[in-house]
Amino acid sequence: MNRIPQTLFLILPGLAIMLAAFVVPVAGMLVLGIQDENGFTTAHLWRFLADPYSLKIGLRTIRLSLIISLVCTAIGVPMAYVMARGSRRLRMILLIAVILPLMTSVVVRTFGWMVVLGRNGVIPDMLYALGLVKRNFSLMQTETAIVVGMVQIVLPFMVLSVLGVLQRLDPRLEEAARVMGCSFVAALRRVVLPGALPGIVAGFLLTFSLSASYFVTPTLLGGARLPTLAGSIYEAATKTLDWPFAAAQSIILLLGLLGLMLPWSLAGRVRHG
Repeated sequence: MNRIPQTLFLILPGLAIMLAAFVVPVAGMLVLGIQDENGFTTAHLWRFLADPYSLKIGLRTIRLSLIISLVCTAIGVPMAYVMARGSRRLRMILLIAVILPLMTSVVVRTFGWMVVLGRNGVIPDMLYALGLVKRNFSLMQTETAIVVGMVQIVLPFMVLSVLGVLQRLDPRLEEAARVMGCSFVAALRRVVLPGALPGIVAGFLLTFSLSASYFVTPTLLGGARLPTLAGSIYEAATKTLDWPFAAAQSIILLLGLLGLMLPWSLAGRVRHG
């Protein structure tokens, strides 16, 4: 009987912090986006949906987030497999390589990419030396720069999500598939990928959500020419001081991400009872 009060006592400090630092501000923001001096209104939401420029920003955010998530999946799943099946030393080296960037500020890493991708940077100079571009070529303020910078930032979340699932997958299942005549690729397709699918989907949703809501990296690498939804929210809140419209954009971003994650959560709940 004392177990429930003890549990509540332990989680009350965390709940209080979450309510004060997250729930209350977010609730205030949501209310700001659906009300005016006359009460409830959807005018701010329709203002976004009826504006071609705002819709273009939203579609760009979705497209870039999807590309970033697909690239992270293509890179992260093989890396996680090598880490799960490799030696302990190799796993430790790769794990350090994956986690170490998380210990560096996102702003510092983004400025590093600005140096690498900008005019006279390492990559433009290398492309110029190969005769593929002209002298003053720059990757800054392009969607390619945003994708490259964001992949480096969110890739660890994909790798760690898949690694946790693969480490619980019995290697003897792959050995049995090989004994029964499957090639290495067939064993991956029939045994490893189905077993790793929950981690792949979870990592995809996580990287997509982070990419869609990130502000610093897309703003610095894409510039004013390629605004994303998070940057548009910042502009509306700080430069034009249009807080209701900024809140309306935040609502649309939140609803979009919830609409992506809730079906997967419900499907997993049904599958596991």
